[in-house]
Amino acid sequence: MAPKLVRLQTAPDLVDQVYRSLLDAISEGTLAPGQRITQEDIAEQLAVSRQPVLQALRLLKKDGFVQDAPGRGLLVTPLDAGWTLNVYQVRGALDALAARLAAGQRFRLDAKLIANGRKAARGRDVKAMIDADWDFHNAIYSASGNPLIGESAHQHWRHLRRVMGAVLQQSRQREPVWDEHEAIAKAIAAGDADEAVRLMQDHSGHAAQNLAQRLPQVLNTPSVQTR
Repeated sequence: MAPKLVRLQTAPDLVDQVYRSLLDAISEGTLAPGQRITQEDIAEQLAVSRQPVLQALRLLKKDGFVQDAPGRGLLVTPLDAGWTLNVYQVRGALDALAARLAAGQRFRLDAKLIANGRKAARGRDVKAMIDADWDFHNAIYSASGNPLIGESAHQHWRHLRRVMGAVLQQSRQREPVWDEHEAIAKAIAAGDADEAVRLMQDHSGHAAQNLAQRLPQVLNTPSVQTR
């Protein structure tokens, strides 16, 4: 059954639009890991010519989201639990550093970030859940005052989005994540750097543990260990 994608309007940045549309579909699982994809089918569904699709697929291949399929064509890169856990470890270290630096400035995160996150967690829109999570963490990256943290984290988040999408479709324990986010925000606002780091490290550990428990169900592989 062909994936259903939303038609796009022609614009100068059409390649970027196609790229983002496909990346969203990959992240949300509309384009599933291991699924074969063709330029013709994507171009037809997005109502664009094959040229921007070809360029977008080249970028997705370069970034590791699609790969050559056996024989010919392309497929969505399969998920790899071990590699993903390594990414979580790196992201966790960046998040902890950002939290420490943001706490040093007693930064107050916009309360709407938490409210929007809780609202998304109660819904069924996986993309909204992922976007809300990214908005929260990105606000802390920005508050850290070190632009290299956000730039580095962004590279990892693009891959974690698709793992989060797969896990969130199965998970029913979404609200506790935002309890953790709120606690982190309060520690940062209070200027308690050690507590902010501890909470962020616990938060990253919980995310990795949830991944270890949920992702094998998606991959249909034996359980992954986080320790």
